[in-house]
Amino acid sequence: MANPLTKLNVNFYEVMPPLRPKEVLDEANRCLYCYDAPCMHACPTGIDIPSFIKKIATGNLLGSARTIMEANPIGASCARVCPTSELCEGACVLNGESDKAILIGLLQRHVTDWAMQAQTPLFQAGESNGLRVAVVGAGPAGLSAARELARFGYAVTVFEAKERAGGLNTYGIVSFRLPQEIPQWEVEQVEALGVAFRYGVRVGTDISADELLASFDAVLLAPGMGAVPQLHIEGEELDGVLDAIAFVEDTKTKELTDAMVGKKVAVIGAGNTAIDAATCSKRLGAEVVQIYYRRTEHEMTAYDFEYEFAKQDGVEFRWLSAPTRILGAGGHVSAVEMIGMELGEADEKGRRRPTPVAGSEKTIEVDFVIKAIGQTRLLPLIEAFGLQHEHGIPTLNKATLETSRARVYAAGDFIFGGQGGTDAMVVSAAQQGKQAARSIHEALHSTAALSV
Repeated sequence: MANPLTKLNVNFYEVMPPLRPKEVLDEANRCLYCYDAPCMHACPTGIDIPSFIKKIATGNLLGSARTIMEANPIGASCARVCPTSELCEGACVLNGESDKAILIGLLQRHVTDWAMQAQTPLFQAGESNGLRVAVVGAGPAGLSAARELARFGYAVTVFEAKERAGGLNTYGIVSFRLPQEIPQWEVEQVEALGVAFRYGVRVGTDISADELLASFDAVLLAPGMGAVPQLHIEGEELDGVLDAIAFVEDTKTKELTDAMVGKKVAVIGAGNTAIDAATCSKRLGAEVVQIYYRRTEHEMTAYDFEYEFAKQDGVEFRWLSAPTRILGAGGHVSAVEMIGMELGEADEKGRRRPTPVAGSEKTIEVDFVIKAIGQTRLLPLIEAFGLQHEHGIPTLNKATLETSRARVYAAGDFIFGGQGGTDAMVVSAAQQGKQAARSIHEALHSTAALSV
């Protein structure tokens, strides 16, 4: 890696400072410790927020950390990446005109930072029950499930295609919001329970679905999603057309250089990944970074705080615009042709359909084009397990998260329907991992009881 004191590396240091000790106590003592607290109900993982804050106020940071991590095995990451203004802080009873919500996210960060520094084990594995479970994917959902299953006494093996665990938190969220050491500590917490990790293993290629089902009593599929799909326009094959997911990963795993993006960058899409790609580009030295989106800011899927952060970083937004072709010189991108759009009738999801405006084409000079228009589905894995699905989304029992194939469960982005909202959040993936683990435990426990 590059010298951490270089200008570019400094640009990728965490931007949000922690609370100072006095601020922590002042903030904890502002909490009303509500009975049946709305903040707790607004948290997808159900963290007992009044309890963990009360423990801060009384100096019990270990107890506070256990309260957080009990509910959310990736609570340190979520303290940094959760849209708290839409969840717990948005529901805080103090969130009104005359007062402001408790800074729950920063308090959670303070506690989990303390736990990381203390290196104190928070949990123990359960007594072995003799059963084995395979987890495919070591992202938020897979890690949460593995942690729960280990505490239930299962022998858990996690199969991960990449070289490190953490999934989106390790590879897909920019370093200046989530440094890599945070998710790696959460992985270490899971490893400490005896969970085995097999890295560089692609299920369906390096090991078959049938082999997993023959070797394990249940399988949980939590592999996330694939690469950014094609734009299907002329010039997409040119050098300088980047996949936003791969681009963000490069900023977390490779030496940072201003050659990564050049001076003029066009980002296609307006979700959280598009924001991450755009802000990374600015921090790598790009002078002009413009996000192009075929709808308006009212339809964009990026969180409000991400949108505001991007604007503060100097990212420009161009609404009602879509690319029609990418132009090149010497095999590299030189420009992108855009066309204006207008919104028509609503589609089946309730979103107004964008349609091109004739005669509105214009050409913009750029050095790089970054595609951030969602992610592809992992159809080969679905087919390997013979799962029923709809457009690449596995058919599930929503109560148990079991797929159409017995003993095979699924969670996380792998089952995300693309509707936006809380289902798209990292914290929701963690909750689904817990839900799947408990369903597996109930099913296998019932089967074991019947066989006695």
